[in-house]
Amino acid sequence: MDEIKRVTTETFRRKKTAGEKIVMVTAYDFPFARLVDEAGVDGILVGDSLGMVVLGYETTIPVTMEEILHHTRAVLRGARRALVVADLPFLSYQTGEEEALRNAGSLLKAGAAAVKLEGGREYAGMVKRMVTAGIPVMGHLGLTPQSIHEFGGYGLRAKEAASAVKLLEDALALAEAGVFAIVLEKIPREVAAEVTARCPVPTIGIGSGPDCDGQVLVLHDLLGLYEEFKPRFVKRYAELGAAVREAVGRYVSEVRGGEFPGPEHAWGMEPDQLATFRAQLDQMEGGTNDTGQDR
Repeated sequence: MDEIKRVTTETFRRKKTAGEKIVMVTAYDFPFARLVDEAGVDGILVGDSLGMVVLGYETTIPVTMEEILHHTRAVLRGARRALVVADLPFLSYQTGEEEALRNAGSLLKAGAAAVKLEGGREYAGMVKRMVTAGIPVMGHLGLTPQSIHEFGGYGLRAKEAASAVKLLEDALALAEAGVFAIVLEKIPREVAAEVTARCPVPTIGIGSGPDCDGQVLVLHDLLGLYEEFKPRFVKRYAELGAAVREAVGRYVSEVRGGEFPGPEHAWGMEPDQLATFRAQLDQMEGGTNDTGQDR
């Protein structure tokens, strides 16, 4: 059997240089990680989006390090080729470099190949320290869900000239600090194109147009499993939510109607063993009196 060649951070850099698109998707468990890995994605993000699409939180903010670690370990059991990047959740890096380094290191110790954090120039020093310690870092600019209360919603970011320039400056600062890639979420495609052209590291877009070096989507969005809302930038490649509902509905109906399980779903005893079993049952019944007490 041929050895599977893993995707690395250097693979991302080579793809940008060669003009080859990078494909990422989120995953949070073993079966989906195995499936998307086999489908050929370059990277799997164990995103704090798991808080909303898996754990049922209203935002990503409640997600803990323990939850990210738990799901990262599950994903790593299924991903044999793709680069696995784990999110640093809210307050796992904002409270100081020492704690940030410790939390990022714990994700690498669990097996992740890299970590992702949100924010711009204000985290450049922290990024540099992580990279110096041997921890590959992916940046995240534009719509940063951990700052949702600060910005008051999930609206388009960097839509004014001043904020677009600031985002570009943030991207360049992160690149200089050593990130190997930057997620650009929900910014105008023109801004994303300029950042991609001027930034020496790959850009991974989500809701930022086709000119980024790659794309990432939340798996539950593209499969139609998260039906609470559908962002404009999401393309549904399947409607598995409806398919699951229909399949389980049929199961409910067949169990209640006596159709499942059928003869093909069960096993029978060998005739001689069945005869012996019934004979022993008869002996057991003969060994008790009418009051149910032993003779």
